[in-house]
This record gives sequence, C-alpha cells and structure tokens, in this order.
Amino acid sequence: MNINFSFFKKYDFYKLMSDQADKTEEGINLLVDFVNNPSKEMAARVDAIETEADEKRRILIRKLKKSFVTPIDREDIVALSRVIDDIMDYAETTVEEMVILGVEPDSYIKDMVKTLCDSTKDIACAVRNIKDNPRLAMDCVIDARKKESAIEDFYREALADLFKKNPDNAIKILKTREVYRHLSNAADRVVDASNTIDDILVKNE
Repeated sequence: MNINFSFFKKYDFYKLMSDQADKTEEGINLLVDFVNNPSKEMAARVDAIETEADEKRRILIRKLKKSFVTPIDREDIVALSRVIDDIMDYAETTVEEMVILGVEPDSYIKDMVKTLCDSTKDIACAVRNIKDNPRLAMDCVIDARKKESAIEDFYREALADLFKKNPDNAIKILKTREVYRHLSNAADRVVDASNTIDDILVKNE
C-alpha cells in the first residue's frame, strides 16, 4: 500500500494566511493611490496585485489539500482565505467599474477607500497575530469592525447626496452608485473576516 506522507507534513498555515492578508493590504494601498491619482497605469498595478493575491490563496489551498494536520480548523482557514480574497476582488472591480464607467473619484469614494485601507490593515494585523498574540489580534478585529461601520455611514451619506445633487441625471446616479456598492461590499467582507478571526480566537483560547 502506498502512503502519501505529504499529508503528514506540517505547513505553516499562519504564515500562509498572513502572506495572503499582507498582499491584500498592499492591494488596498494601491487602491488608495488609484482614487487619489486615477490612471490606466495605476489601474493595471491594482490588477497585478489582485493576481498575486490570488496566487497566495491558491498556494494556501493547495497545501491545505495536501495536509492531514492543521493548527486550526481547516474550514476556518478556507473561510478566512475566501473573505480576504473577496476584499481584494472588490478592490479590483471598483477600479474596473470606475475606468469602464468613467466615474471620477469624489470625496465619498476617497473616504470609503481610505477607511477600507485602514480596516484591511487591521485585518492583516489580526491575521499576523492569531498565533502568538491573540489579544492584539482581537483588538485589531474590534478596530476593523469600527472602521467598517464608518464605511457604511459614508455609503449612506454618499447615496443621499448623489440623489440630491443629481435628480435629473439617472445615468450618473447609476454609474456612481455601482462604485459605492462595490466599496460597501468590500466593507462587508471586512466584517466577515473579523467574524472568522473572532471564531478562530475563541476556538483556540
């Protein structure tokens, strides 16, 4: 009988998760640069980082499939990797929509993106500290949730202002609302990531 000993190899899943989170943080930093200086070149950089983040996720999942032993529930690893991937995906689609639809970054978009960047840094901080500093990880999770709440406030204010200032411009409303929606969805994934990290910390107390 052939035994696949790779199933018993211990991979550093904490580092693998952290690598993905760090790459996503890098991508959201570029999103900030894009909305402050929109250009095709900057859009291409965001797209390139999204591809690199996807590769980080593929590496993690591939090693997870090869591993019999994991330091935390494999379902939690998959869930956290998925929602972090979603954050980066929404950053990329935000850029794509802005370029395709010709939406100029307004103050609300800039505020939402800056706060999304800060909350993504919190998520990356939490992931880096799950193993060795769970108390700091929990503090980062709490901070991320607060910033997500701020993004939703910006989102509601942005929609109200958009309709108020453009009552006869349905096209602009539809295009701009689509960009707002992508950023709101990215913020939702920050909450999902926070909840997953919270679950991991509670299970491993």
